[in-house]
Amino acid sequence: MAEELDLPSYRDRLDRTMAERGAWPEGSPWVRDAVAALPRDGFAPGRLWRWDGLAWQPVDRTADPAGWASELYRSPDEAAVTQLGDGLPTSSLSCQAVVADMADSLRLEPGQRVLELGTGSGWNAALLARRAGPGRVVSVEADAALAAAAAERLAAAGLGVEVRTGDGDLGAPGRPPFDRVIATYAVEEIPWAWIEQTAPGGRIVTPWGRFGHVALTVAEDGKSATGWMQGLARFMPTRTQHAHQQRTFAEIRGTAEPDRRGATDRDPAQLADPWGLGFALRVALPDLTVRTGHDQDGTSAWITDGHSSWAVLSARPTGGAWTTQGGPRRLADELETAWTGWETAGHPGVYDYGLTRTPTEQYAWANDPDTGPRWPAIGCPPGERRGPTPV
Repeated sequence: MAEELDLPSYRDRLDRTMAERGAWPEGSPWVRDAVAALPRDGFAPGRLWRWDGLAWQPVDRTADPAGWASELYRSPDEAAVTQLGDGLPTSSLSCQAVVADMADSLRLEPGQRVLELGTGSGWNAALLARRAGPGRVVSVEADAALAAAAAERLAAAGLGVEVRTGDGDLGAPGRPPFDRVIATYAVEEIPWAWIEQTAPGGRIVTPWGRFGHVALTVAEDGKSATGWMQGLARFMPTRTQHAHQQRTFAEIRGTAEPDRRGATDRDPAQLADPWGLGFALRVALPDLTVRTGHDQDGTSAWITDGHSSWAVLSARPTGGAWTTQGGPRRLADELETAWTGWETAGHPGVYDYGLTRTPTEQYAWANDPDTGPRWPAIGCPPGERRGPTPV
């Protein structure tokens, strides 16, 4: 079937697209070599899932080989969904550009011991093992069926990866400290077990909540890990750190009159920039959801905390916006404070932010981990967050 599909043409097309975009990391040429030697089709199941606009539809390699290959190699930025649970994706083959970027962030060297959390199909573990060497990679997968299938693929490739079934948030107890740790699912709070199981000076690369992926270095005393944002990649969340049930904007807004009306000279269009103000607000006010839309008057924004408060910034034809808000929190006022804080910090972008984890706390920071402004741990209850803490 592989010959009929002409899989090399699909691989080459994606490889060229990555090269044209500069998505292959120059500092880690081994990544491109590993992908060429271990292409993603060798680790994909025979059934993938495609969203048709209404529901997830199966795409089977036997029934629709061209559709299956097209889904798998659609673009550098598209993941291939490999499993559904309750009608929602629960596992995927990550998009190739992000896999390459995170592998580059890991700074992996031959012979280093690697812990991967979230085996999935086994493809990422395969790439890591080709770099680190046989017997150097341990991968943990919560889903027993996924773990078994991945273990078979990895064994067939002769890569010497140990696949464990268990809770990835607990790491791999009982193994020597790892030099590198990488997660393929997003966590709001970095599990302290990952830091405990990483050697001093070791590196941890993980997707962080809704923010992107971050690379942390474990301190020489093992009592903290800190590091910078690496990109905006989004991953499926951990199966153990459950998010609170969110209400929609319409449910919270209801039909009651707003509690407060006002105006601002600020342009809500800035809220739509995920690399600038949009990212800064997710750090400062991570429990808020901000949606923007554009019409003839300009860009407007709809904001909610997912529980009981809301705000709207309605574009004015003359510039700025009218503000309305309701609920126990004044979200337009909180937004104004965070916006001012971002300006005071010098308009930091994604790569100017970082994260620090200690045994007792986790906090984000901007510009400098020691002297820059800080924000408290992600995930504290609504209403308990404060503005940045000067250091």
